[in-house]
Order: sequence, then structure tokens, then C-alpha cells
Amino acid sequence: MTLSNAPADLEAIDKRFHFHGQTDPVRLEAEGPLVITRGEGPYIYDLEGKKYFDAVASLWSASLGFSDRRLAAAGAAALETLPTYHTFNNRSNPYVAELSAQVASIAPMRDARVFFTDGGSESVDSMAKMAWYFWSAKAEPQRRKIIARQGAFHGSTVMAARISGLPAMHNSFNLPDCNVIHTGRPHFYRDGRPGESESEFVARLARELDELIVVEGPDTIAAFIAEPVMGAGGVIMPPEGYFPAIHGVVKKHGILYLSDEIICGFGRTGSWFGCQTFGIEPDMMTIAKGLSSGYAPIGGVVVSGAVFEAISGEANRNGVFSHGFTYSGHPVSAAISVEAMRIYKEMDLPAVSARLGRLLGAALRKLAPHPLVGDVRTCGFIGAVELVADKQKRTSFAPELKVGARVERRTRDHGLIIRNLADSIAICPPYVATEDEVDFIATALGRALDDVQRELG
Repeated sequence: MTLSNAPADLEAIDKRFHFHGQTDPVRLEAEGPLVITRGEGPYIYDLEGKKYFDAVASLWSASLGFSDRRLAAAGAAALETLPTYHTFNNRSNPYVAELSAQVASIAPMRDARVFFTDGGSESVDSMAKMAWYFWSAKAEPQRRKIIARQGAFHGSTVMAARISGLPAMHNSFNLPDCNVIHTGRPHFYRDGRPGESESEFVARLARELDELIVVEGPDTIAAFIAEPVMGAGGVIMPPEGYFPAIHGVVKKHGILYLSDEIICGFGRTGSWFGCQTFGIEPDMMTIAKGLSSGYAPIGGVVVSGAVFEAISGEANRNGVFSHGFTYSGHPVSAAISVEAMRIYKEMDLPAVSARLGRLLGAALRKLAPHPLVGDVRTCGFIGAVELVADKQKRTSFAPELKVGARVERRTRDHGLIIRNLADSIAICPPYVATEDEVDFIATALGRALDDVQRELG
């Protein structure tokens, strides 16, 4: 392989042998992959050396950008000292012990404990199993149903995919029922009824959830799970008062409240965790992505003291808590995450996110008058621009036009990486972005919107 033909060779090799996730294989065969070779700060570079500002931080995860020397050094030191070891049978390591304390110190629940996994989907599966285990400990093993929301994304493993409320996660997989039921999403822009105010919309969703619980039987329901801001479902922000109303219904029926913080955790919404932004104390929550700034695979479940006490007692009666993974608390991933936590605390991450979020909101709102833009929404340093065919009627584009995908492709022409979620454009930049770079996001996105508008005629 010579330098002159290396990019084409690598693209051909990838197309021939690599089975991509969350990708249309036929489209990949026709267009080829975008091969990323290196990163620096908030920027990434492809095989040809083209530079892009990554406005989705890889996949909602590279919170500190792509070249943080402290994170790299922490990982290298752990590799040289203790490259791998497990945490079964009373084993531990210094990194995971410190990381547990660091996470617990900012967790929004009393006397928190932290269980580690390899990533987000395993965390959601683990949290579901812990909910069932909890109710077995409480002598209510019939509580097996889990309520999730339409449009939610919670992962790709069997249980996490089944909990997800996105049709694409279910199509053709023939997933088992898993005792999962779905309730409405808090997407007022799309789901609010004509003449309905936001407060009336919130009241209706709370009432519908309460009615669903009553019909299903409160004593059959183990837990309710929600993302504070719905990520892959379109970056949907809840209306004011939504979470207090929903949490009130859940707790009225004695159901566990689970917060999926895989995207929203570690500062993304302007607080350490999204549930804090919306004033909710969960019984359990999942973490991943920003935990290591995406530098190494790691996730976890943070449980309240009350939940841990019940699970601990049941495990003692069984002789063991028979759940875990080879890489739970992996020393290299934990070491990187410890350093990430130190950096987050030094920089006062929630304040940084809130400041950058105000800049992002102001920048994206400049796009609101564009003919293709129907809704602009932000919360902390995460946002979305929803595309429409008719602004007044809020009419969506025909799916076969793939307008969101067209915009995503055009942004690359202007040196920007975004993610389209159907026709919602997701923005979730690294926290190392500058004010000028936040402005660039809106400028480049605006140019891409102009390009697609011309294509559509």
C-alpha cells in the first residue's frame, strides 16, 4: 500500500470487511465510509486531511475534545501499572475505588453506590435487572413491568432496545416483550394538540401516565425510565413542570424512578446530571459517555442507599449478587475516568456548560427564520434544529426526501460534523469549544441549510 492510494485502499477494506452499526449497508457500499484518522481539541480530520469541527463530540461523548493530554497520560500510566483486572469476588483496584467516590460525591441521591459496566446499553440492562432484584427483595416479585416513553433511546442490547421507544430499534429484530410498555413523549412542538397550552399538555401526559399505571396495575410495575433530555429521539426538551408532574405520578404508585443520564450526565444540561436540572431525585440512574469523555469504554449504574440496602440484603440471602461483567471497573477505563472527573471539577463543569449553552442557544436561534427551520431548542450545552416543509403548519418533509441526511452531508462540505436524527439536527459539542467556534456551528449549519433549500427548489 503506497501513500498515494492509501485512502482509497482503506475505504475499500472497510467496505469489504467492516459491519457497521446504525448504518444502511447499501448506502455505505455506494458512498463509502468517512474514515477519521485523528483529532485535536474539538476538531477531527479525515483520510484526506480535511478538518471538521465535531459538533456532536463523536457520539455525545468526547466532552473534553479529542486530544486531552491528561486523559492520555492517565490511561498510559494505568496500562503500564495494571493493564487489566476484574472486580468479581471482592477484587478491586485503586482507580475504580477512587472513581466510585468521585461519582458518588456528585450523585443526586442519598448514600449513593456505583456499579460499573462496559457502556451505556449494559448500564440500562443492569438497571432493569436491579429493579427486578429490588422488588424480589421487597417480596413483590410480580413487579416486572417497566414503563418507558415513545421516542426514547436507551441502547442496543436486547433489553435496552426493547425499552427504547424508537421503531427502528425494533424493526425486524423480533424482540421479546420483556414486560415493557410505553407512554407519551414530552414533545410539545410535535404532540401538543391544537389550542393546547404547554401546561395543559403536561397535565395530559401526567394524566395519561396515571391512567396507564392504573390499567396495568400498580403492583405489577417495577420502574419508570426517562432521559432528562431525549437524545437520539430528536433532542427533545421537556416543557416546564413536566418532570415534577411525572415524578409525582410515579412515586404516588410506589414505582422506582430511573433516570437515563448516559447523554445528559456530566454537565451536559448545565447541572452535573439532567435530573438535577429538572429537580428530580431518582432511585437509580445510568452513566456512560462523558464519564471517560469517551476515551475508553465504561458505564455504570448509580443506586440510592435505599435501593442498595435492599439489593445487598437479597444478595446476602442468595450468597452472591450474581451480575457483572469482565470489564466492570476496568482499571484503564477507570483511571481515565478519574482524571476526567478531576478536570470536570477543576473547570467547574456545570458553570462552563451553562455559559456555553447560553452562547449555543443564541447562535442557533439566529437560524429560526430560515425557511427550512421549524423549531430550535437547547438545554445547557445540547440542542437541536428541527426541519419542516411548512413552518406555519409544522408539516414534516416526506421521509423519502431524507432532508435531514442531506443537511448532514452538506455540513461536512462546510467543515462541520452534526448528527441528523431523521429531520432533527443534533448539536452536542465538546466543552472545550470557544465562543467563536459556537458561532461557527450556526454559520456552517446555515450554509448547509441554504444548500439543501436550493436542492429542494
